[in-house]
Amino acid sequence: MTVKIGIVDDNVFLINAVKEKLSFFEDLSVRFTAVNGSDLLTQLQTNHNLDLILMDIEMPVLNGIETTEIVKQKYPHIKIIMLTVFDNDEHIFNAIKAGADGYLLKEINPKDLHEGILETLNGGAAMNPSIAMKTLKLLRNPIDFNCKDTLEDIKLSEREVQVLEQLSKGLSYNVIAEHLFLSTGTIRKHIENIYKKLQVHNKLEAVEKAKKNNII
Repeated sequence: MTVKIGIVDDNVFLINAVKEKLSFFEDLSVRFTAVNGSDLLTQLQTNHNLDLILMDIEMPVLNGIETTEIVKQKYPHIKIIMLTVFDNDEHIFNAIKAGADGYLLKEINPKDLHEGILETLNGGAAMNPSIAMKTLKLLRNPIDFNCKDTLEDIKLSEREVQVLEQLSKGLSYNVIAEHLFLSTGTIRKHIENIYKKLQVHNKLEAVEKAKKNNII
């Protein structure tokens, strides 16, 4: 059986390096490559007949962790191995939470990559030793990454702080727009940016986090 693979990485040079590693094995076939998560999702709409995706983490538009979460919801049959330069704790933790099936470093040699792919398809979890160690440590001492945000990490503009203050009063977008003499569309854009900077998904989380970090 030939394993159908997709590679997602914003660096074309690295895509080719991975392709080269896979080219040694007749049972692996690269069906397509994508330069970010959004590009991958578009391609999957036309063809999701894939067995496994090798996913980079740091990418523009839609990063590997956000993409993994979406792919796992839409196409649960596709296995995903994070293939990244980084083995930092937060990436590992978030990738596992997003549903990644394995986590390997890009410097991996062809033989280990091949084994990792087959292992993952057989229901295992491909992980290189340093990642496995970190994962065990994370399980023993779970770090709450949400609490780790120091005050300096979050930089909101003055206007964003004003929008957030109004939001915390439970005001609607239209009322906030009137108060700040802006269009509702502009308010939406600000709120979108605020969510991104605070790394939250809704109003409640945004206000809570902003208060915790003395922003409002």
